Amino acid sequence: MPHITPEVIGAKLILRGIHLNLTDAMKVAIHDKTARLLRHEPRIDRIRIDVELDKTKHAITHFVAKGHIEIGGPDLIASVDSDDAYKSVDLLMDKLDGLLRKRHSEHKEKRHHPHAVELDTSLPKVI
Repeated sequence: MPHITPEVIGAKLILRGIHLNLTDAMKVAIHDKTARLLRHEPRIDRIRIDVELDKTKHAITHFVAKGHIEIGGPDLIASVDSDDAYKSVDLLMDKLDGLLRKRHSEHKEKRHHPHAVELDTSLPKVI
């Protein structure tokens, strides 16, 4: 397993602030939390994290964190909202981590317990 360096994280991570500027502290926190995802699954191609300030739902500020993991097979997409940006990012990382674990266990189950396939027709003979 390759060592997860800040350069690897920087190459695979895309951060976006929508209707807000991401502070350096927020960027560092997201980088640190993304390292956990890459340790669990080093074959991730790209991770995009969007943190959005949403004032349309309530009179108070509301933050929405969206994550998109590009990986072999279907992409993993999650979204979390809360009243604090850091809390939204923490909840999002937990959710993405759970999706990666679920994906891994499903692949493992398929690999260790293959099931028979029933065909309606007979296969043609190969000469």
